[in-house]
Amino acid sequence: MTIAVYTSWMWLALEIGLRLRDRVRGTGSTAGDGGTRLAIMLLVAAAMTVASFTGILLPLDSPLRFPGPAVAWQVVGIALMWLGLAVRGWAITVLGKHFRTTVEVDADQPVISHGPYRWVRHPSYTGVLLITVGFGLASGNYLGLLLTSVVPVYAFLRRIRLEERTLVETLGAPYENYRLTTRKLVPGVW
Repeated sequence: MTIAVYTSWMWLALEIGLRLRDRVRGTGSTAGDGGTRLAIMLLVAAAMTVASFTGILLPLDSPLRFPGPAVAWQVVGIALMWLGLAVRGWAITVLGKHFRTTVEVDADQPVISHGPYRWVRHPSYTGVLLITVGFGLASGNYLGLLLTSVVPVYAFLRRIRLEERTLVETLGAPYENYRLTTRKLVPGVW
């Protein structure tokens, strides 16, 4: 679980860097996000913290623990976390100067439909969800996995509704057409 925690700290450093980048650029206003950035941060942090404790506090013979060696689940979970970091980083890179940690859309922003945006409309959120699910797997128990799977998805649902409304209002028909050809978070599924 230690490597999963270190990976989480690396992710936190990335997020802090993104917020600092927004500040330097004079972007990152939370006026249009309805408090979703803070809610996501708090809910994801709480889910991952509780998942950490479930991994530590559950007895080794608990039926809530995954079967088999714990190290195998940790390896799979950490690999998923790194995949999530890569997906999030790819999404940020492809969106470039238009990527924000808040709900803001530039009037001249093009609809990006290449890179990870070819498969899903919100690949940076998909990356975060891969990170949290990976952390849940690394915790080695069903309760930790449930928390790190359900709570972050719930946290992102309101954000996605707000963001998509803003994208449609700002970008119009091109974004509406893009929505018809891609899923929100999971390629080919949802």
